[in-house]
Amino acid sequence: MLSTWDYAVIAIYLVGVAAFGIRAGGKQASTRDYFLGDRNLPWWAVCFSVVATETSTLTVISVPGIAYGGMLTFLQLTFGYLLGRVVVSLVLLPRYFQGELVTAYAYLGQRFGDGMRQAASVTFLITRLLADGVRLFATAIPLKLIADAAGIETSYFQIILLIGLITIAYTYIGGIKAVVWMDVVQMLLYVGGAAFAILLLAGDLPEGWWSRAVEAGKTTVFNWEGVGSLDAWLTQPYFFLTAVIGGAFLSMASHGTDQLIVQRLLTCRTLQDGQKALIGSGVVIFVQFALFLAVGLLLWAYYDAQSPAALGLSRTDEIFPKYIIEQMPAGVAGLLLAGILAAAMSTLSSSLNSLASSSMMDLYERLVRKPRSEAEGLWLARAFTLGWGLVFIVFANLFESQNNPVVELGLAIAGYTYGGLLGAFLLGLMNRRAQQREAVIAFLVTVISMVLIIFGVWYSPDAGWQVVFNPSKAYVAEQGLVRIAWPWYTLIGVGINLAVGSLLALRHRGSHA
Repeated sequence: MLSTWDYAVIAIYLVGVAAFGIRAGGKQASTRDYFLGDRNLPWWAVCFSVVATETSTLTVISVPGIAYGGMLTFLQLTFGYLLGRVVVSLVLLPRYFQGELVTAYAYLGQRFGDGMRQAASVTFLITRLLADGVRLFATAIPLKLIADAAGIETSYFQIILLIGLITIAYTYIGGIKAVVWMDVVQMLLYVGGAAFAILLLAGDLPEGWWSRAVEAGKTTVFNWEGVGSLDAWLTQPYFFLTAVIGGAFLSMASHGTDQLIVQRLLTCRTLQDGQKALIGSGVVIFVQFALFLAVGLLLWAYYDAQSPAALGLSRTDEIFPKYIIEQMPAGVAGLLLAGILAAAMSTLSSSLNSLASSSMMDLYERLVRKPRSEAEGLWLARAFTLGWGLVFIVFANLFESQNNPVVELGLAIAGYTYGGLLGAFLLGLMNRRAQQREAVIAFLVTVISMVLIIFGVWYSPDAGWQVVFNPSKAYVAEQGLVRIAWPWYTLIGVGINLAVGSLLALRHRGSHA
């Protein structure tokens, strides 16, 4: 169980985060300072911030669980992630560094008009609210279990409120500089915790564990099973080509069209620095996932391959937290739990600043066209940050009911929207005839189509492909139904967007945007 030292470490961390974040942010004089750090941040810090931003509490506790319950094939995705970032750094990033763009969607405004820019911005706002609201609530789950075990009466609301207020404090005052520098500290904390767990586990494993792991197939990284079957390609998320191709398009969307990441890249001093930060993050994410997967593999050996039920758990996600609480030395367990907090706060602070920038620059300033001073702009930026922070606290508490179907929507929302967003950018680059009307229609058709595909298209080994909306759990089990593998969602969305947009643009024969 946790000791007094562990609770002290967590408390010191929470206080230290707020103090360091506020100090690191320095004084803000304008919205350029607040949202872009005056474009004067070192590329390596931005690189770490990108990695920390895309790493949530779910990543820290779930990736070891994936290795514990399966193999190491999840690592294949990182090859696609790196490939996608290289494409973004060469194709999209140069356009973002032309002029004084503050958001990714400003490019869509230049290319198509304010209508497309605002549609993309609203989609981003909804995506982040759903996805990161779920992540904030997920952080409260292990923390409440720990508090209950220690006899401390608390609620999900109190935990979420504490995390939210501390994160709001340094983000509100320090802006993007505070976010980036705190991301660096928080990434080093949770990665260092994973490395320490590996060292601790490595010295306490039974003899011959590696040979047993190899024999059980636990060390498999590359999955070529079903290489000759198109159905396997489309339904197995960790088939090698599915993981690499799907991962590449997912990374192109998340790191090329999502303001959450693009804003960090725009804080770099030059285009070359932005490219180094982006491609470097692909290398770092490979190392990070390898570490977390190694933790899961070692935990499998440590617990002698017991099922979660045999360990008194409900799922593999709970195994790493169990080890932290029960086996880590006093003080170190608290530091690792602080690492879980760090992952959540990093994602939340990044969301707050990017939501504020998109709300203000893509929506407010395009709708309310009136001059303002730098001081007024800075006040407005902070007001948006505070407002979104309070919305997150309220929204995260709505997930306390575990049967709420919106949880699934929040976790999978990127699959519905990323294809449309990336498709809109590629349509603007590849089809000079396409104008705003075609872009907006293609975007909306894509989002609606992806909802229908993700919810309604299933594959059965016996019956093949079929369309079934809202099937019962009994029917899914009886038919052996599986959905299209999630890495394909972004690519399918891109294909729909480009097809619809290009067909509609044919009416502009001979004209150019």
